Amino acid sequence: MSDNCTHDCSTCGKDCSSRTEPQSFLEKTNELSKVKKVIAVMSGKGGVGKSFVTSALAINSMKRGNKTAILDADITGPSIPKMFGVKGKAVGKDKYIIPNETADGIKIISSNLLLDNETDPVIWRGPVIAGLVRQFWTDVIWDEVDCMYVDMPPGTGDVPLTVFQSIPVNGIVVVTTPQDLVGMVVEKAVNMAKMMNIPIIGIVENMSYFECPNCNEKYEIFGKSNVDEIAKKYDIKIPINPEIVEKSDLGKINEIDTKIFDSINK
Repeated sequence: MSDNCTHDCSTCGKDCSSRTEPQSFLEKTNELSKVKKVIAVMSGKGGVGKSFVTSALAINSMKRGNKTAILDADITGPSIPKMFGVKGKAVGKDKYIIPNETADGIKIISSNLLLDNETDPVIWRGPVIAGLVRQFWTDVIWDEVDCMYVDMPPGTGDVPLTVFQSIPVNGIVVVTTPQDLVGMVVEKAVNMAKMMNIPIIGIVENMSYFECPNCNEKYEIFGKSNVDEIAKKYDIKIPINPEIVEKSDLGKINEIDTKIFDSINK
């Protein structure tokens, strides 16, 4: 910026450094936190199992010996604490927040951990929600984390934009299901990632098929898979599995087999 800058952009030339230098909105964590890698898990629409994929990736990471954390950025529809059976409010320490931990030691922070009752609705406007997401990054004492997973709300609106602009995301995992409509919507999420210059490290097609336990025949209940047409690098197909639903409802998501996610967490 010039020493003679008047802060009136209408009076300066096109070569002004304030106009030409790229502006960064990235926030830093506090001095008590060090996060090495951040992976965002996003989807074009809701109901595709994004939180399940986030949880499974985190479990897989932890089993591989990494210090792991989940930042639940789905402020109005949080489900991470329930899936891990984590109850009780997060507590404060000085000006910071201490995250809760799962039974296996995965650190998590979620809006549900700040409420008096987990069924209380969060009726906030976009800017307030985005502000809380930034606080989860800057005001939580994460300590040492090898890999953090950010469970995003569906779509390409305020919160995903806040995450991509405020948090140094290293890669994105996109979650979809086989329907044509969802395939079209997921391409919006893929294109958003490209516009933000963040690499896509995996595309997960959830509820890809149902395998009959009696005859082992596979049935594509929600239509023929189209993930191969979208994915250029990695794609994972997850079948419909009643055990996953049961474990999630019981808060025992950590008991599922996550080897299928090895290709993303390598």
